[in-house]
Amino acid sequence: MRLLLLLLLLAAGSPALAQTPLAALVERIRAGTHGNVDHLLVLRGDSTLVDERFARDYAAISRGHRTPIGCGSDACPDSAAVHPYNYLHPRYHPWWQGGDLHTLQSVTKSVAATLIGVARQRGQIKDESVPLLSFFEGYDLRAADPRLRRATLADLLTMRSGIEWHESDRPLDSTNTTLQLEHSRDWIRFTLAQPMDAEPGTKWVYNSGGSALMAEVIRNATGEHADRYAEQHLFAPLGIRSYHWKKTPTGHPDTEGGLYLAPRDLAKIGRLYLDDGVWQGKRILPAGWARTATGRIVERTADAPTAPGYGYQWWRYDRRGVEVWAGNGFGGQFLLVVPQHRLIAVINAWNVFGQRVPGTLGPLIDALIETGS
Repeated sequence: MRLLLLLLLLAAGSPALAQTPLAALVERIRAGTHGNVDHLLVLRGDSTLVDERFARDYAAISRGHRTPIGCGSDACPDSAAVHPYNYLHPRYHPWWQGGDLHTLQSVTKSVAATLIGVARQRGQIKDESVPLLSFFEGYDLRAADPRLRRATLADLLTMRSGIEWHESDRPLDSTNTTLQLEHSRDWIRFTLAQPMDAEPGTKWVYNSGGSALMAEVIRNATGEHADRYAEQHLFAPLGIRSYHWKKTPTGHPDTEGGLYLAPRDLAKIGRLYLDDGVWQGKRILPAGWARTATGRIVERTADAPTAPGYGYQWWRYDRRGVEVWAGNGFGGQFLLVVPQHRLIAVINAWNVFGQRVPGTLGPLIDALIETGS
């Protein structure tokens, strides 16, 4: 009934619309409460509940800013500092060169993991129990820790490879392993050379280097780089015609954070998962893959009862007994799927300039659950 009321109010243009949870969130975003939010899209089935783009002048917003992750529109020491991994310059972030493609940051991980599901469906990867290092025969692994040889593809997908990594426990500076990765000449060799600090499958650590390894997993298994493979076997079937995928120095697509999509195209990935990997009658993912990939494979609740669960590069932000599947990216990127209510939401933002503002994840989840109730 609440959703029906919302749709009626949208159609009628009623002032009472401002009282609905989603409309109230839109107004807070428009007022700047949540900082630099760029777009909010909410769909239920084929119906659009919200589709709002919020104008932001990133040339002005970035002006004068210079940090270890980049320099703003007038703060770069020279032209060499303006490059695709400068996270503060408006040429590359958050919109790709001023167009309609928005950086997804780590939501890229969820899409890259989806390509592994596509390869499973196409018979190019047997299953997730295969040894991880079987995809890296072309690399010198003589010095690899014996424990890494016991890691599986599933361990990689669930961020339990055992590779020591300091990302979420370090500031965004030279001590952060992911910033070190992005300054390295070969991301895959850099990651494989890191020490181990746990037996595979026993310790969850957020590890973007592990996600970068998915680029070689896909290339080795399919014979094609992830961007080309996605273009043929994921994007084309879903009608996604426009995208940008940043490349690492070795030519691998950046599968830890380099994909740019328009909000409606990202929502199609959510719809694919909502429909168990079937798109317009065609199976793209193996039956049951979506449920496994978005499952609470890793329960991060022993020392933090409110911590989310984690699956195959997907988060679980369940609330009030309602499942919430999510891709989550730096700066405020979210793809949310609420299967119980068949709701999909995409929010893009770029809160990277040091401002302290309330996040959108909790308020958006609450608004989606209220809307679906």
